[in-house]
Amino acid sequence: MVGLVGYGLWANTHLRGLWFVGLGLFCNALVIFANKGHMPVSAEALYKVGMEAYIPKLQQQYDAVHTLLSESSRLWFLADVIPVQVLGYTNVISLGDVYLMVGIALTILDGALEAKRKAQEPLEIDLRF
Repeated sequence: MVGLVGYGLWANTHLRGLWFVGLGLFCNALVIFANKGHMPVSAEALYKVGMEAYIPKLQQQYDAVHTLLSESSRLWFLADVIPVQVLGYTNVISLGDVYLMVGIALTILDGALEAKRKAQEPLEIDLRF
């Protein structure tokens, strides 16, 4: 699956926003691989967004993907350490997630601008018979 995503990103390098998507995926994969298949999550960030109820679950490794950030966590700065509360959305995200969101937004914006540009181009009609 990762290979297919990588190929899709490589085949579309002309889309500038996908460079950020690739960087985000790389950052998230790097921290997960460095922590034996788990994404560390900051307890402090969970408290800041009111999600402290997840801390005992993370301590018990209830979640197959996430674990509680500790002193033994590697690459902690790439882990889920950024508390986010925006327009009713509450979560703890990573730097890789930020890159992913920026990349997706840029890709959508580039697509919309390209569609607008094409819509404004004059139609070329060949009247030769």
